[in-house]
Amino acid sequence: MTGVSAPILPLHYVLPLRWREDKGLAELASYLESIREFAEVIVVDGSDPEQRQRHRAAFPDGITVLDADPTACRNGKVAGVLAAVPRLRRANTVIADDDVRYEPEDLFRIVGELDRADLVIPQNHFSPAGAQRLPWHARWDTARSLINRAFGSDYPGTLALRTSMLEDGYDGDVLFENLELIRTVKARGGIVRSVRDLFVARRPPTVAGFADQRVRQAYDSCAQPLRFLVELSLLPMLAAAARRPRRLAAAVVIVIGVAEVGRRRAAGTTVFPATASLWAPLWLAERAVCAWLSLGLRLRGGVDYHGQRLGVAANSQRRLRQIHRDRLQRPEQAQHAEQARRAEQARRADRPRHTDQAQRTAGRQTIRPATVEPSRKVGES
Repeated sequence: MTGVSAPILPLHYVLPLRWREDKGLAELASYLESIREFAEVIVVDGSDPEQRQRHRAAFPDGITVLDADPTACRNGKVAGVLAAVPRLRRANTVIADDDVRYEPEDLFRIVGELDRADLVIPQNHFSPAGAQRLPWHARWDTARSLINRAFGSDYPGTLALRTSMLEDGYDGDVLFENLELIRTVKARGGIVRSVRDLFVARRPPTVAGFADQRVRQAYDSCAQPLRFLVELSLLPMLAAAARRPRRLAAAVVIVIGVAEVGRRRAAGTTVFPATASLWAPLWLAERAVCAWLSLGLRLRGGVDYHGQRLGVAANSQRRLRQIHRDRLQRPEQAQHAEQARRAEQARRADRPRHTDQAQRTAGRQTIRPATVEPSRKVGES
């Protein structure tokens, strides 16, 4: 820590980490060194003890490394964030997955956006390290982002928020932790802004990682009932369209067109390749199948997440608002109960004094008859 200057921005950068192998450790350490000048970096490491030691040795000076508490909650990322909360002293906090790569100008802009909002949702885009080409599976998954952008906004692997919004934490027993945090901030009366032209790079996953995410991403839609119903309807519609080639061809063209709308929205053409829209039909077919697989997992109790089963994708907005209202009412109810208790104590303390006073007043007002002794006759003794 000696010789490391304070970060320029009023910003924490929280990185929950849980690795099984250290293939990208050098690249991650280099990235953290590039942003430590601008934000106070906190890494919460939930990896094995031997890996944690290697990570601490590889990370540059000036970075705080904490051990995650695996018993805090079932979602490891949320457990990492909650472990960092007591250390957060700056006004703003970025929470990011280990594959997210902010540029300094992104951090400056996101702090500016937080002047007008309590939580900011940027837009991720895949960007391989160096001059490598974007792999096929990253283009496939980019189609998901494009369709999300066409109908609203995407859900990235990073969020930025005012640190005060993390003081009471959020539910860590859900799968879709970013949606849970967004809804929690809304339930607390916070302002949420989706900044669709704030593009933050993300390293593409491996092919194995991509395959592992297919059903889990589909399970996230369980937290959005209307969307989930639409996704469940895709497979029957595709099966019906397959019997009529013209309809199937028309559906393919429409899906590509929808993805292209998302690519062109909010300057998306600057980061999303033109061929990404062509992958949209494949992604839609994948989601049509995975939606039914996720429904089966839901009926069986949830999806497997690092050896644990998570049944809830995210709590509903209505439920979170009710939880927040109940939390606000508890201090008021306790205060009213304390006031009632004190009033009762005062009433009981005043009761004997009032009773004695009433008795004395009644005694003064009562005329007692005089006692007359009988007269004695002479000679009586």
